[in-house]
Amino acid sequence: MDIKDFIQSGIIESYILGLATDEEITEVDRFKSNPEVQNAINDFSASLEQQAFANAIIPPPDVKRRIMLSLEEEFKKSSSALNVVVNNTKSKEQLTPPSKFKVWQFAAAASVILLLISAALNIYLFNRYSATSEQYQALLIQRNSLQAKSDVYQTHLRQWQSAAEMMADPAMAMIKMPGVEGKKDNMATVFWDTRSKDVFVMPNKLPAPSQNKQYQLWALVDGKPVDLGMLDPDCNSVCKMKNIPRAQAFAITLEKTGGSPSPTMDQMFVFGKA
Repeated sequence: MDIKDFIQSGIIESYILGLATDEEITEVDRFKSNPEVQNAINDFSASLEQQAFANAIIPPPDVKRRIMLSLEEEFKKSSSALNVVVNNTKSKEQLTPPSKFKVWQFAAAASVILLLISAALNIYLFNRYSATSEQYQALLIQRNSLQAKSDVYQTHLRQWQSAAEMMADPAMAMIKMPGVEGKKDNMATVFWDTRSKDVFVMPNKLPAPSQNKQYQLWALVDGKPVDLGMLDPDCNSVCKMKNIPRAQAFAITLEKTGGSPSPTMDQMFVFGKA
């Protein structure tokens, strides 16, 4: 057989890993004197050693101690067997018993395989844990987001239900406030309880106030404006305002945050007569 074909056949790898048959071992031993074959044996042995150290995982001290004790006993037995062979042979080639060599190869191969399996398993479990953790976090964020949206919808639903009941009450006066000149697109509605004199306002269509600005509701009583409170920026349905016994009209102006003692007339957005 050609030396290159022999090296590429995989028999050397089986030989080093202790997986070769007796016939294959005999054949490798026959070609070991060839420099190319010996180099192939050395190269594969060195690559196994490098891979083992690269993927090595340090075991707990107690495991290492037990393994070393077990190996020490095995080495004592092997040394005794080796002495018997040495004392009963004259050939230099018999100084390394084939049985011991095969045990060493098998142990080395088993160690490498276990290290590779352990490293692969650790990587696999870590990746699975990372993926599962990321999926859990994503689902948790999604759940919290859906819960927050649900709470908002529930709040809006209750507000609109209250508004519907309010509009159905015959004692509730509804005053529409259309947009003033130059702001015709705006609209708001005042609900005025003629019994309790409570006032509610619905900002049907008002632009979002600019920074440091807030809408303020006014009642016109005997020709004088009376403050009925500030519209909550978070109010999207019906807002509870101040109580007023009587009024001839209502209006909304845009004022500085916190309100103004008197309305800014050029910032009036809606106006309606009671």
